[in-house]
Amino acid sequence: MLVRDVMSESPVVVHARARLSEAAELLAGHTVRHLPVVEAGALVGMLSDRDLRSVMSPRLIDEASLDELRSRYDAPVSEVMSPDVTTVHPETDLSESIDRMLDLKVGALPVVDPGTGELQGIVSYVDLLRALREKA
Repeated sequence: MLVRDVMSESPVVVHARARLSEAAELLAGHTVRHLPVVEAGALVGMLSDRDLRSVMSPRLIDEASLDELRSRYDAPVSEVMSPDVTTVHPETDLSESIDRMLDLKVGALPVVDPGTGELQGIVSYVDLLRALREKA
């Protein structure tokens, strides 16, 4: 089985200059956990709900921490995203994709065209579990 057989096509993406508050709305509104980050149409990073939580959750709630939290929500996605993104191709074998996800401890991999590098989709652990369920 190949990545193209299970990937989610046309994933929800976020622009690198978008504010973190916009990314949070996209994650919640589309019930996804991973957003490919694009700039000028090119994949430049990944943002996960975990990345967002790591910078958004205040330690103690007081006026100073609320001000800091507000400023974090205005920060660009590019400040928090993971810029070193491992990708797969539609023709990548699923077992190779699973190995990469396990080795890197990530929940999703962007799927790109091998010739152009254009984002074609995303394969997540949820996609893999669905494929497994259908085979069972």
